Amino acid sequence: MIGVIDTEGDCAEWTFPADPGAVRTARAEVREQLRDWSLESLSDLAALLVSELVTNALRHATGPVGLRLIRRGGGSGMLLVEVSDSLPDLPTERAPDPEDESGRGLLLVASSADRWGTRPDDSGKTVWFELAVPG
Repeated sequence: MIGVIDTEGDCAEWTFPADPGAVRTARAEVREQLRDWSLESLSDLAALLVSELVTNALRHATGPVGLRLIRRGGGSGMLLVEVSDSLPDLPTERAPDPEDESGRGLLLVASSADRWGTRPDDSGKTVWFELAVPG
């Protein structure tokens, strides 16, 4: 892990090196942060989806991978998760054949998250998803 950029209140942010070990570290950081926020019920799903997005970032981009968690309170009660990388090309969902060994990450995100999307930024792109915080 390159380091925690910011951990303040309802936002936690990290940057990981372009290394396969970053996937495991990102999962662990998500689980720990959600435990700190008493959101353990979202841990397994959030860690799985983060694994998919960080893996995609490592596979297709170069340079560090950013991860940010934002706990939105109020009426929305959502957890926003963002994974950023340096590749400006926005990913697209595809329909893999049953024998394909890859190509299911975004399908998993789309079918498991309450909402998801992508956005370009000055240094590449961000893929994000939201999970409803249980009331």
